[in-house]
Amino acid sequence: MSHPRTSDPLGQALLAYQHGDRHAFVTVHSSVTEDDQLPASYLYRTLWEMPELERTALEECRGRILDAGAGAGAHALELQSRGFEVKAIDVSPGAVEVMQARGVRAVARHDIFDAPATDEHFDTILMLMNGLGLVGTVEGLEKFLMHARALLAPGGQILATSSDISYLYEDEEGALVFNLNGPYYGEVEYTMTYKDEMGPGFAWLFADPTILQDYAEAAGYEVEFLEEDDQQQYLARLTLRA
Repeated sequence: MSHPRTSDPLGQALLAYQHGDRHAFVTVHSSVTEDDQLPASYLYRTLWEMPELERTALEECRGRILDAGAGAGAHALELQSRGFEVKAIDVSPGAVEVMQARGVRAVARHDIFDAPATDEHFDTILMLMNGLGLVGTVEGLEKFLMHARALLAPGGQILATSSDISYLYEDEEGALVFNLNGPYYGEVEYTMTYKDEMGPGFAWLFADPTILQDYAEAAGYEVEFLEEDDQQQYLARLTLRA
């Protein structure tokens, strides 16, 4: 019996790039902004093509690292070259295939909520490119922060980037306009398309610093905000309290 192939637009674009199509891209559809194009080449960037927030995060990595939502493995490969032991995970079959082809040593296909196959512990969980969004929703953030406690070694850290997207809801006077009784404004719905292949919808969380701090402290983490850029994106370190 043949199974239908799981739709994997981002993975297909990465594979196309890996096989020589330098113009491969996915179209990103979101519930809050216009459609946008994400070139596959962006996920292949080298250290000096990375924004400063990401370079800072790589400097702050320590010990054994879990690179979550690793894409084409740009961060994992850079960390491997510095001598770190890195495990890269992504839900995209195409991304996993690309990372293996590019030389990422430990790759697995699962999401951040799946328990690892063995009793693995990490000193750093890395979540870059607005990577905190992988949790999906505020409820997912709460669930992930508890789940990560079991993944982290004593004193372990989560290094994550996220953004406050409240500016998308400002009117002409700069006042914020959103429904306070509705879902949190940073919960966004996305789909991706590669050529004529549309992937499944998925939720993505953009957490403002206050909500991240509140939930992380409640879950037993110390919170530090290490850096912010001019696009309201920030890098946070959550350290497991002893």
